[in-house]
Amino acid sequence: MLRRLASRRFSPVKQAVQYDESYYLASQWQLIWRKFRRHRLAMVSALVIIFLYSMAIFPEFYSVNDHHKRHVKYAKAPPNTIRFLDAEGNFHLQPFIYDMTQELDMDTLKRNYTDDTSRRYPLRFFVRGLPYKLLGLIETDIHLVGVDEPAVFFPFGSDELGRDLFSRTMHASRISLSIGFLGMVSSFCLGCLFGGISGYFGGSVDIVVQRVIEFLVSIPQIPLMMALAAAFPPEWSSVQVYFGFTIVLAVVNWPQLARAVRGKLLELREADFVMAARISNMGDMNIIVKHLLPSFASFLIVVLSLSVPGMILAETALSFLQIGIRPPAVSWGVLLQDAQNIRSLSQSPWLLIPGLFVIVTVLAFNFLGDGLRDAADPYKQ
Repeated sequence: MLRRLASRRFSPVKQAVQYDESYYLASQWQLIWRKFRRHRLAMVSALVIIFLYSMAIFPEFYSVNDHHKRHVKYAKAPPNTIRFLDAEGNFHLQPFIYDMTQELDMDTLKRNYTDDTSRRYPLRFFVRGLPYKLLGLIETDIHLVGVDEPAVFFPFGSDELGRDLFSRTMHASRISLSIGFLGMVSSFCLGCLFGGISGYFGGSVDIVVQRVIEFLVSIPQIPLMMALAAAFPPEWSSVQVYFGFTIVLAVVNWPQLARAVRGKLLELREADFVMAARISNMGDMNIIVKHLLPSFASFLIVVLSLSVPGMILAETALSFLQIGIRPPAVSWGVLLQDAQNIRSLSQSPWLLIPGLFVIVTVLAFNFLGDGLRDAADPYKQ
């Protein structure tokens, strides 16, 4: 009996000792993950980013209509109201919408829409609709949500041509989010390459690379991006403009990362493990790639996570100014072109909804970067 009481009495101490041992035996990445999990805002932001990129990967699944199809009867239609109570006040467990009828005000030439309460159209999930190829490979016609014909479901309303703004926003996320990701990868490769060469070799190589970086940094970013984007030939296709714009973002953003990489390499190139690699006749590029860059990989991840929102904002701004992505390709900036005048905003304020996706994405990446920055030094309390 006494032994059982003693074991129960000292079991918390044993658990604490086990926890301390697991803490000190954990690798750096395990410690980073433990600290990152305690940052609730960063965890929520990571889930938001995962959801946004799922929309970018599977926009056809989330779309409720063909994003190119024009519904003439529903030009500049407001978003449908999802209801649980019908016109008679009866409650329905399954959400539904009413179809809309259009009336033209001859005095103001404004389209007024009213609900046709004669028939309810329940929202159906995982419905069959317009066929498409999932990831360009698997043929299917399953969509997340939809309604029966002849009604048309507009969760975000429609534009002046009667195109579904929700479906267009889903497809626009593919371009806007992928440009941020590809631009980040391109600038990462350029920054690590030139920053690694500059910081590791030093001397005249360092001087030349740093003068080039200083020249690029001295040019204002927005006029530089506008000049490079405006230089695209007008006969280029949407795909060519897309990849050209990715290169523009990489060219503008790699100098900042190169400077950060150079500073870290200047700090670590005389470390003992680097000297040991040199003595073992390892090549210079192998030392940089296999030893130096992984030693501050957590720092690089933080820098990259904070650079993505800047690229997304740059694409949105230039597309909004009609010198970025060109129609018929759609991005969040292209969709915001319809909200450039006061008349459109006063009559159709839902045209600003793509801008909310830009704001949410930028905030999510910034909060994620803050969490990664705090977790990058797991030994700091």
